[in-house]
Amino acid sequence: MKSLGLRSLAALLSVGLIATASAQPAAWPVRQPLTLIVPFGPGSSPDTMARAVAEEAGKTLQQSIVIQNKPGASGNLGTDAIAKANPDGYTFGVSITGPLVNNTVIYKHLPYRPATDLTPLTLGVHQYNVLVVPSASPVKTLPELVAAMKKPGAQLNFPSTGAGTVSHLAVELLLDRVGGKALHVPYKSSPDAVTSLLSGDTQFAALPPVAVMPMVKDGRLRAIAAVAAKRLSFLPDTPTVSELGYPGVEGSGWIGFVAPAGIPADIKTRLNAALTQALSSPSVTQRLKTMYMEAAPSTPEAFGQYMADELQRWSPVIQRLNLAEN
Repeated sequence: MKSLGLRSLAALLSVGLIATASAQPAAWPVRQPLTLIVPFGPGSSPDTMARAVAEEAGKTLQQSIVIQNKPGASGNLGTDAIAKANPDGYTFGVSITGPLVNNTVIYKHLPYRPATDLTPLTLGVHQYNVLVVPSASPVKTLPELVAAMKKPGAQLNFPSTGAGTVSHLAVELLLDRVGGKALHVPYKSSPDAVTSLLSGDTQFAALPPVAVMPMVKDGRLRAIAAVAAKRLSFLPDTPTVSELGYPGVEGSGWIGFVAPAGIPADIKTRLNAALTQALSSPSVTQRLKTMYMEAAPSTPEAFGQYMADELQRWSPVIQRLNLAEN
């Protein structure tokens, strides 16, 4: 009887151990591939950045990371797909200022809420706008542009890549700070906006560096300030709007990595580590520099705080310009 009791106890313990083991979560990642959703089409800035980082991060995780493009609705469609994905760590994505910050103010009914439906992983890159004028312009410095903005009867036009984009809001923020005036002319793309500058239809702009730097280099455009808090690596001799007397006037078309809300903490930590390691690697940093992107790896908490800061920066501007849906 004693022997039977011991055997029964051993059997029960064995079953218990098996049950406990089966209840433990499986190691991650154990299946291929991971999916990285990009809310814009192939060849877009978020797409090229995501592919560069995913290739390197996949090596760290020892799993392939497949890019899934889901363009549409100004990035809202793909960002919603990230938010509604299974929070098991096998699907995450990138998104930008609009879907993660500005659109929460502009659109009355978003199908997702970044603050509750998404988990920040890391900031990816900054693309600080560059304030430019045509080379033939008499304006050669930011103080001269500000004087022109404040001149009575001034008729200045500036282009953007669309109402509510950073290239629009950054100029409006500057105009508000200096008490100046200029007419906003929205275009469908950065090339269209640059064409308007070169043709003389508009007089100045704050546009993404990838759109204007080729013309700055060949002399067709003049860079008069970086719309940033610190000087840009590819324009080290060009002062920032901040150092010229307007701190807080910044405009970055940043791109960051996010995951569905509810992702396990340990998986979030591992994803952050793989992504930040990739963003810090010399090969990825160099690839990003060719696109005038500045790597900005961060903790999830720092990225979440940055998005909150951006909301505080842009929400009053959006509301003042009546860009929000009624």
